[in-house]
Amino acid sequence: MSEMSKTAIILANLGTPDEPTPSAVRRYLREFLSDQRVVEGKGPRRLLWLAVLNSIVLTFRPKKVAKLYASIWEQDSPMRRILDEQVAALQRSLSLKHVNPPDVFSGMTYGQPGLTPRLQELAGKGYQHILIIPMYPQYSATTTAPIYDQVAKFQLGRREVVDIRIVKSYFNHPLYIQALAGSVRQHRQVSPGAEKLILSYHGIPKEYADKGDPYPQQCHETSRMLARVLDLKDGEWMTTFQSRFGPAEWLQPYTDKTLEKIAGEGVKNIDVVCPAFTADCLETLEEIAQENKEVFESAGGEHYHYIPALNSAGCFINVLSALVNEQAGDWLSKSDLHNEASHGA
Repeated sequence: MSEMSKTAIILANLGTPDEPTPSAVRRYLREFLSDQRVVEGKGPRRLLWLAVLNSIVLTFRPKKVAKLYASIWEQDSPMRRILDEQVAALQRSLSLKHVNPPDVFSGMTYGQPGLTPRLQELAGKGYQHILIIPMYPQYSATTTAPIYDQVAKFQLGRREVVDIRIVKSYFNHPLYIQALAGSVRQHRQVSPGAEKLILSYHGIPKEYADKGDPYPQQCHETSRMLARVLDLKDGEWMTTFQSRFGPAEWLQPYTDKTLEKIAGEGVKNIDVVCPAFTADCLETLEEIAQENKEVFESAGGEHYHYIPALNSAGCFINVLSALVNEQAGDWLSKSDLHNEASHGA
């Protein structure tokens, strides 16, 4: 690729421990939960949280979480393994579409491979154009915004900044909605009969939404669009929120409480999909596929089906490819034209 037009794509996910061990989980949680975007607070509130984090959370939680990771670990963390698969699949797709395709890389906001070191590496190799695609379709200040923070800090240390673009969200992108709908239809061809489709999103504290985080509105819009494409009636689907942490109120309705409630009301057969997750991870493979299944069945439910995340399925790679063309098409067309001119000279 010409030095004049080196373009990189970074697929960025949240992060994961290096190993399913208490020490590795502790390192990851310290980095993750120390971010003021994740746990907000200033002054005394911030000092109190750091005291609780270091004296209680990082003392007792890593052992429990490490056991959960160990239950889903297969040579590597599912999130990191799937992210690598997504990178490879997108690279193949772009190589078929462009004379001079961009190079695709992975990055994590927390843990390895770190986003900031990745940016430093690419800048050192002469990449002048970088497009970052967060693996979160819905924007939140707790997930997408930390990517902006790291990019800003990276640029602050450079005399000549790199041209970096970030895809803020794609919660309502037609191809994304079609990909979700296709995964639900494919599942229901094999396992029909569900009375309800539960759309479970990762939660955030209600306080953050009250302050203006657009995440809940984007989640609900994704749900409405998906239900419309699937031609579901009002009583056939529900939006819920999972993975709450700590004593504060989070977005409701809670997934586990909802499953318990509808099972008690006589619902026996449900499907669950998690549209905020583009890669299966601890929150889907353990919390949703196992823990919440037990909640539903213990309350009287009989058939519980978790529909996997889009992962590296071709339909999701098509979404990523479309985002690349929409957000970086000008870079790529110039690159292709430059390459053709060089060959014709």
